Amino acid sequence: MLYKRFGRTNLQMPVFSCGGMRYQFKWQDVKPEEIPQDKQDNLEATIRRAVELGINHIETARGYGTSEMQLGRILPQFDREKLIVQTKVSPVANAKEFRKTFEKSLAYLKLDYVDLLGLHGINNDETLNHSIRDGGCLEVAKELQAEGKVRFIGFSTHGSTEIITEAINSNQFDYVNLHWYYINQWNWSAIEAANKLDMGVFIISPANKGGLLYQPSQKLVNLCQPLSPMVFNDLFCLSHPQVHTLSIGAAKPSDFDEHLKTLELLDKTEEILPPIIQKLENAAIETLGEEWFKTWDMNLPNWEETPGNINIKVVLWLLNLTLAYDMIEYGKMRYNLLGNGNHWFPGNKADKLNEVNLQNCLVNSPQADKIPQMLAKANEILKDKEVKRLSQS
Repeated sequence: MLYKRFGRTNLQMPVFSCGGMRYQFKWQDVKPEEIPQDKQDNLEATIRRAVELGINHIETARGYGTSEMQLGRILPQFDREKLIVQTKVSPVANAKEFRKTFEKSLAYLKLDYVDLLGLHGINNDETLNHSIRDGGCLEVAKELQAEGKVRFIGFSTHGSTEIITEAINSNQFDYVNLHWYYINQWNWSAIEAANKLDMGVFIISPANKGGLLYQPSQKLVNLCQPLSPMVFNDLFCLSHPQVHTLSIGAAKPSDFDEHLKTLELLDKTEEILPPIIQKLENAAIETLGEEWFKTWDMNLPNWEETPGNINIKVVLWLLNLTLAYDMIEYGKMRYNLLGNGNHWFPGNKADKLNEVNLQNCLVNSPQADKIPQMLAKANEILKDKEVKRLSQS
């Protein structure tokens, strides 16, 4: 395993982390005796495999159902000082509730402290305010830090680059968990802002939200040769020194195997990556047209400023991926979450285009004339049954 300094925490962080949202039994709390033995055995085998590989960063959240409870049966069996344990608790209006929820997490984990506590889901102005206002959840987190129950404090986010950057520039956090990978590089400026303040940078879900890369389309497989799409994406992310660790959301012990192929290639990125990136760009241009490829996202309104709250940027992005790389399963998964994902995936689908007039909000877009028909095309291709966030399933 390779390790990087995790910003101002000075922790030696493995470049892969063991994310805890796919190996648990259920997304809701249950009584301990309701957890089937085979589900517990699988989680324990996954953790043992991670630690055996040197992936000693175990990451979970209060919102991940039985994950913490199940980890509490295995983590105390390891040398505590050799583990980096992170959990996350969502900021709420009542900071006392935040403390109460954290104490529940710690009890489930059966640990005296966590190395990293993330404020989970600083996605909009409200959750940012719940976190950093006087008397807010960040103050409670710092109290927990003073009590020795937390070593370092960060935040996780699915929010806009603007919200993420505002939270980073408060200079109140030691690290950030955020989305950034080949198919979605919108948050690069936030990563740069975090680097300036010597914060740790943890990439959320590069194999799942980064494109369902454990079940890639054949076209994507062909374009990423000689690498698998998963190894290409890992290599792309880790070739940037500003990125410290990628989450592997392992559901079983063998889920680490493909990612590990990345490690021996890290000193060859300048040789390996450019030809693959060129193939991916050429395929997109060939399918979408060069003008659309280069200008589709220029001067788009945000979803709050758009009639019907259509999330134009996300809808067009998903259409582009579907057309250019045959990523239809990924496109459907994300598209049908719109309207159901609240502040974790905000805005609406383009299924009510005939009820709105987008002319005024698109006045600054070079693709104003084409965008309505592309939105209609996206809805035609991607509309499927509604999808809920995993924690709501």
